[in-house]
Amino acid sequence: MFWIVGGNRCLRAVADCIYADIPAWLIYHLQHPDWIGFSAWDLVMPLFLFIVGVVMPFSFARRIERGERRAQLYEKLIRRTLLLFVLGMAAQGHLLDFKISTLHIFCNTLQAIAAGYLIAGVTMINLPVLGQAMTCATLLITYWLLMILVPVPGHGAGVIEPNANLALAVDEFVLGRFRDGTNYTWILTSMGFGATVLIGVLAGHGLRSGARPSTKLQGLVVTGLLCLATGWVWSEWIGFPMIKHIWTSSMALWAGGWSLLLLAFFYGLIDVVRIDRWAFPLVVIGTNAIAIYLAVHFIPFREIAKTFVGGLARHCDSFCTDLGAVLVAFATLLLVWMILYHMYRRKIFLRI
Repeated sequence: MFWIVGGNRCLRAVADCIYADIPAWLIYHLQHPDWIGFSAWDLVMPLFLFIVGVVMPFSFARRIERGERRAQLYEKLIRRTLLLFVLGMAAQGHLLDFKISTLHIFCNTLQAIAAGYLIAGVTMINLPVLGQAMTCATLLITYWLLMILVPVPGHGAGVIEPNANLALAVDEFVLGRFRDGTNYTWILTSMGFGATVLIGVLAGHGLRSGARPSTKLQGLVVTGLLCLATGWVWSEWIGFPMIKHIWTSSMALWAGGWSLLLLAFFYGLIDVVRIDRWAFPLVVIGTNAIAIYLAVHFIPFREIAKTFVGGLARHCDSFCTDLGAVLVAFATLLLVWMILYHMYRRKIFLRI
């Protein structure tokens, strides 16, 4: 969420100020590749799904300890899934336009979380940990086989192009005019969403276990490296390339590997070594992640920030080109953070 609410724009503004020509590698990692490839910016959405999975063993265990029955678990699971799906339509699907002509049914990160959460939740309620791991592998392998073996209408089998692939064909058939018009896919791709959340679920089980912290840390690192290796082999040797737009199995494992390593880093630093004071600004953002995710879709924080620092920004530009953009970017991020800090201080946490 830090990167979504302003971190990316701040980094880009600083880079514009420092470099006459921003290095190609930095530009690449601050945006999504057109099709094949994986950048740092591509990791944001998988991390959302992964972290949802990490907390699920904790939340499910807490509800079971309270004596909730299976029916109650399903009720909560379905209610949260539907709410996430509707919020996704409001954020990016033009639901609040109240016009059929602009409505997009399935097109947003929150809806990807909803699909992955539903798949992972049903799996957790009905299967033990080993079964959950097997389900994760089955989803990834089945999705891969479908994408390479099932013919794409008008193109044949094994076609994985931006405007010709099985996942896109399924979306076009099911969603029709309610698609968002991009080459991102959602319905068949939900198998990948579910697998990504389940990778997080398995990591959560590891953190909940009675193993020593050092053992947990080693497990996260080793599993992360294995995911990276498997994802790379699947992409480069087997020929199912990393494409975030259609959430290929190789991409899901590659992103899962980096997610596990990041979790290991923060777990080791905060829970094992106990160096945590630096993380407070991120805690403030994370405690109201969904609230601010929706807010940035509806509230023009950048324009509001300009009303406070716009004049100063123009003067800064007279001294150094692009310095004003840096000021506006950081002011926008600070504005968002101050709102979240106020909510944090008042213990206002919006949850679903």
